[in-house]
Amino acid sequence: MQQLVAQSELDFHSETYKNAYSRINAIVIEGEQEAHENYIKLAELLPENQQELIRLSKMESRHKKGFEACGRNLQVTPDMDFARQFFAGLHQNFQTAAAEGKVVTCLLIQSLIIECFAIAAYNQYIPVADAFARKITEGVVKDEYSHLNFGEVWLKEHFEESKVELEEANRQNLPIVWRMLNEVEDDAENLAMEKEALVEDFMIQYGEALSNIGFSTRDIMRLSAYGLRAA
Repeated sequence: MQQLVAQSELDFHSETYKNAYSRINAIVIEGEQEAHENYIKLAELLPENQQELIRLSKMESRHKKGFEACGRNLQVTPDMDFARQFFAGLHQNFQTAAAEGKVVTCLLIQSLIIECFAIAAYNQYIPVADAFARKITEGVVKDEYSHLNFGEVWLKEHFEESKVELEEANRQNLPIVWRMLNEVEDDAENLAMEKEALVEDFMIQYGEALSNIGFSTRDIMRLSAYGLRAA
């Protein structure tokens, strides 16, 4: 109810809104660009899945263009320097893992963490978005579930030999998500998005993904705690 009240009071053209949107819009644009590049790299690491991964990378590129249009619609220039810094931790960890041929770590970062982060953010944003951005985001979020599914399916098929690396990758990368969420708390609030709801949605998406791969409920609680300890 509180969120609905906040939405009714939103002025999409106020300086406060546009200032916050310049960073949030940049984050989603950069997130889609990161995903585009990551899937291309994964296609090199998983040649047997190359066609599917290239298809996913092209979808991410289309999403990026859609979110760029959202910024133009509100006459907002995205703060891309902020966004690149925002993703720097996950970006570096993905690049390092890719260079070492750690497919499992790369899939956890891109297909689970980044996709679940995106789905949670888009789910929270859609009810409070302007009409143009809502239509774009509703289309994007449907695609993101299919991207999440690729990682889930691959990791489920290779669960036993991947489990140790998955746990290590989770330990290294989940705390970064909490730092990211804390960093945009004020901007998200100015867009009528509640941090607690965003965190809850992410944890649900991420927990379901871990369950689908093969982790037990007890495992998921233990793995999720690495993020909570960083909050």
